[in-house]
Amino acid sequence: MSGEEEPRSYYVGVDVGTGSVRAALVDQRGVLLAFADQPIKKWEPQFNHHEQSSEDIWAACCVVTKKVVQGIDLNQIRGLGFDATCSLVVLDKQFRPLPVNHEGDSHRNVIMWLDHRAVSQVHRINETKHSVLQYVGGMMSVEMQAPKLLWLKENLRETCWDKAGHFFDLPDFLSWKATGVTARSLCSLVCKWTYSAEKGWDDSFWKMIGLEDFVADNYNKIGNQVLPPGTSLGSGLTPEAAKELGLRPGVPVAASLIDAHAGGLGVIGADVRGHGLICEGQPVTSRLAVICGTSSCHMGISKDPIFVPGVWGPYFSAMVPGFWLNEGGQSVTGKLIDHLVQGHPAFPELQAKATARCQSIYAYLNSHLDLIKKAEPVGFLTVDLHVWPDFHGNRSPLADLTLKGMVTGLKLSQDLDDLAILYLATVQAIAFGTRFIIEAMEAAGHSISTLFLCGGLSKNPLFVQMHADITGMSVVLSKEVESVLVGAAILGACASGDFTSVQEAMARMSKVGKVVFPRLEDKKYYDKKYQVFLKLVEHQKEYSAIMSGD
Repeated sequence: MSGEEEPRSYYVGVDVGTGSVRAALVDQRGVLLAFADQPIKKWEPQFNHHEQSSEDIWAACCVVTKKVVQGIDLNQIRGLGFDATCSLVVLDKQFRPLPVNHEGDSHRNVIMWLDHRAVSQVHRINETKHSVLQYVGGMMSVEMQAPKLLWLKENLRETCWDKAGHFFDLPDFLSWKATGVTARSLCSLVCKWTYSAEKGWDDSFWKMIGLEDFVADNYNKIGNQVLPPGTSLGSGLTPEAAKELGLRPGVPVAASLIDAHAGGLGVIGADVRGHGLICEGQPVTSRLAVICGTSSCHMGISKDPIFVPGVWGPYFSAMVPGFWLNEGGQSVTGKLIDHLVQGHPAFPELQAKATARCQSIYAYLNSHLDLIKKAEPVGFLTVDLHVWPDFHGNRSPLADLTLKGMVTGLKLSQDLDDLAILYLATVQAIAFGTRFIIEAMEAAGHSISTLFLCGGLSKNPLFVQMHADITGMSVVLSKEVESVLVGAAILGACASGDFTSVQEAMARMSKVGKVVFPRLEDKKYYDKKYQVFLKLVEHQKEYSAIMSGD
């Protein structure tokens, strides 16, 4: 059909990240036509307590959505999809915000995903060895919702817990705000709340951990109507939400996804024909989506459930309908690179030089590394500098909150060369962490041949090349850099009824942009560095045993 015969259909994707809300207008071919972003507030009232405001987040959603639909015939906007971080939103019985803090500030009613306040609670939950834990790699993470809920009950009984009417995962809060429908997404509940797609909630788990309150009211506060991602909710946008977002009332709104899962949806189904990739003749289960931003998530799917120690899942239909999902992760990646670079004495000099060249600090560092590498490949600059990247504990595959970061091979120098090499070693450490996760997944039964990267760090060519070289796998980058937003728009497209399935929308709306192949001639060097990488954590555990011994 020619373009004139086929009226253009548009979908809006809204992505709530850690520090900002972003929106995009996307057409039925997956082309991003407009983009807007808006920062959101974060509070850290004490160490490991991270909070946000659901009202502030919703206001930012409205700002960015209005921007991306400016000048568009609103009748051509066929669907709206949301994704967000898996933060916990607390509202009272009248849907008003409740404080998640000792200060009693009800404006701050969101416990962020990276909040680690519930360490004692998660420890007790893991000690129960309850059977639901086998679906989170055997160990629940402090970043999941059950420990945070238990913390609220034990610490803010009167000001929050007793008054609470609704506990939402942030993606579900957004779809409720848009439609008035309190149904939850299968993605959020299965991945972060111990819900089972086949069996529903497990009463014995909530009773065992001391949250029997939920069982008593038939899970009304945490969700007893659960829908697959992409399902159209209620009657679409309410008149009130439509006015706030600058859209028509009744526009279909999809059951949501967690942000990393939206990224996975936006990349993993791409048509790879003609790129010389090994995965071309392989099932979609040979692909690993790596969504890398503040933290990184590693999404692998399988036809049958695979249990991987230290890796979350298997979760049925949590990302791609009909497939089981395993989700590995690294708690800090982008945040770790920032932390080490910004804390270095040469950082002010780096900032000044990058600004003078109108470059980002990372583009400058990458070119500086090329300058100092001499005849050797750039990765060889770290021959005696090694980093273990768990500055915020290990999510996968060790599931050990107590692990710390390590750097070995430091010298007295603190110039720009020194900073650039530390940055390189950190990027490599993150890539070794990905290799560690892949090996755990493959040992359990996955068969992975190709990486599909998206998120902020995938825009950094050094980060991408190191992932290819260190894993020995080709890396596919999307044509649309904002794959998470494409994933959110795919949800809106499914809700609109324009596609028969999520799989069809994925194949039509995600496109391959660039393929980065590994430098196989450097394999021996990276195999040696990987041996050192594994030794670092072994040694850290030995040091810990020495210090805690008699």
